[in-house]
Amino acid sequence: MNGRRALGLALLVGGLLLLYFGMNESQSFASDMSEMMTGSPTDRSIWMLVTGGAAAVLGGFLALTPGGSR
Repeated sequence: MNGRRALGLALLVGGLLLLYFGMNESQSFASDMSEMMTGSPTDRSIWMLVTGGAAAVLGGFLALTPGGSR
């Protein structure tokens, strides 16, 4: 396994974990109260979901595309 694929897998797993924790955070009591007052969930849950999604997409791209190693 080359370094690019290993990095991709690490980003993919980390991104999926952030998505999981972001979803749990968005369903928390604090997020529900924030959503009731402001109309949107807490900033923490939004950042977890955004960065988790970006990391998962980038990781999947790096892990699944052929590397340019010679």
